[in-house]
Amino acid sequence: MVDVLTAAIQKEHAGLVELGNAQDSARLRLAAQAASVAVFDWQVADGIITWDGTTEILPFQRALHRASVFLGAIDRAHRPAQEAVLDTRARQSTTFALDFEIASAMGSLAYHMEGSRIAAADGGTERLVGMLRETTERTREIQRLEYLATRDELTGHLNRNSLREELSLAIESAKSESRNCAFLVSSIDRLAMINDGFGFDAGEEVIVAVGERLARSLRTIDVIGRTAGNKFGVLLKNCSEREVSIVAGRLRAAVRGSGIDTRAGQVFATCSVGAVWLPSEAATSQEAMLRAKKALERARASGRDGFTVYEHSAQRESARVRTMAVADEVVQALKDNRLKLAYQPIIHAKTRRVIHHQALLRMQRADGELVSAGYFVPSAEQLGIVHLIDRFALEGVIAKLKANKTASLGVNVSGTAASDPAWLQSFINHVRDNCEVAGRLIVELTETAALHHFEENARFVSQLRELACAWRSMISAPAIRLSATCN
Repeated sequence: MVDVLTAAIQKEHAGLVELGNAQDSARLRLAAQAASVAVFDWQVADGIITWDGTTEILPFQRALHRASVFLGAIDRAHRPAQEAVLDTRARQSTTFALDFEIASAMGSLAYHMEGSRIAAADGGTERLVGMLRETTERTREIQRLEYLATRDELTGHLNRNSLREELSLAIESAKSESRNCAFLVSSIDRLAMINDGFGFDAGEEVIVAVGERLARSLRTIDVIGRTAGNKFGVLLKNCSEREVSIVAGRLRAAVRGSGIDTRAGQVFATCSVGAVWLPSEAATSQEAMLRAKKALERARASGRDGFTVYEHSAQRESARVRTMAVADEVVQALKDNRLKLAYQPIIHAKTRRVIHHQALLRMQRADGELVSAGYFVPSAEQLGIVHLIDRFALEGVIAKLKANKTASLGVNVSGTAASDPAWLQSFINHVRDNCEVAGRLIVELTETAALHHFEENARFVSQLRELACAWRSMISAPAIRLSATCN
C-alpha cells in the first residue's frame, strides 16, 4: 500500500514539474514576443536550430530547423564570424555577439545575434543558445550617419575633413615612397550670378552636375571632395608634374563643354583651378589646401576658366610673414583701442564749400607712431580680419553722426568684406538699427569691391538705398565713375 502511495505521489510530482516547465516555456515565449526577439537553441552536432518567440522576423519560415539554411542566408562578408563561433575549441563556455545581414524578398535585412556557446567535453561547440533581433532600421540609420560624417550631403563626394585625411595619407605615402602627387582646388565661377538668375535650387543642381563632371574626368585612384559651397578639392595620386596641367585642362573642359540642364533652364558654367605640387611645395594637408587656394585666387584674378600652379617664392614668403605680423598688430590695436578715425573734409569743386567729411582709418602703433590705412588694411584683407576694422569704422562713424546732428560722414567698405554676404547683411542691420542717421551716412565701395563682386554689391546697394544712404563707387577714371544718391 505504501509503495502504491509513493508511486502516486511521484507521478503527481512529475506532472507538476512538467507543468512548471511548460509554464516556464510559455513565459519565455511571451517575454521574447514582447521584446520582438526570436530565441534559439542550436544543436551543432545535429545541425538543428529550434526557434521560438518572434519567429516572424526570420525571412525563411519554411526551414527554421535547418542550420545550413540559416548559415547559407547570412551575407558572405559576415559568415566567417559566425563560423568562427561554431569552430571555437575551448572547454569553458563563452558568450558571443554578432551582426550580419540576410537577403530577402524585401531587400537586405540586418540582425543582431547574441548568446552563450556551450562547450562539449572535447572543447568543441555543443550548443548555441541565445536571441536574435532585427536591427535593419537602426543599422541603416547608423550607416547614414557614418556616411554623412564623411560625405557631403549634396554631392555625395567626400566632405572637407575626410578629403583632408586622404590628403594627409597621400602626402605621407609620397614622402616615404619617393613619389609625387598633387592637390587641385576647382571653383565654379560666379555661382552667385547663377543663384540670382536661376534661383538657389538651380544653383545646387549646377554644383551637383559640376561635381559629377569633375569626378568622371578623374582616374579611379584619384579622390574628389567638396571643400566649400562652390569649391571641389581633387587629389591626384602618383602623378607627374606634367599631368597636373593636363588634368586641370580636362576638368575645365568637362565643366564648360556643354550646358547643365536644371529645372529653371539650361545653365552654362565654367570653373577655375589652382594646384599645388606635392610633397615638395607643401609638407602637410593644411599647407597644401592653403597653397592650392592661393593658386586658385591667382587663377580667378584673370577672369573665368583660369588655371595656376602654386610656386614657392622667397619674396612671397617674406611678404606672408610681414602680413601675419601686421595682422597681429591690428588685432592688438583693436584690443588696446589704438585704432582711430581721422576726418578729411570733402570740398565741392564749384562752391569751394565743405559738403561732407570722409572718415579715414589710422592706427597708433605700440611705439606711438600713427600710420594710415594703407599700412595695415591690405594685410587684414589677406588674413580675413578686415571685417573687424570695417565694423569699427562703421560704429565710430555712426556714433559721431549721433553726436553731431548736422554732419555728413563717409565710410569705406573694403573689397574683401564686400564679398562676404553675411558681413554685408550685418552692416545693413547695424545701419537699420540706427536709421535716424542713415540719411547723413555715405558708404563708399572700393574699386576692387565694385568691379570683382558686382552681384553681391548690387544687392547691398539696393538695401542701402532703402535706408536713405548715399553710395559711391570709387573708380579713378572719371569717364567710368559710378555714383548714385538717394534722398
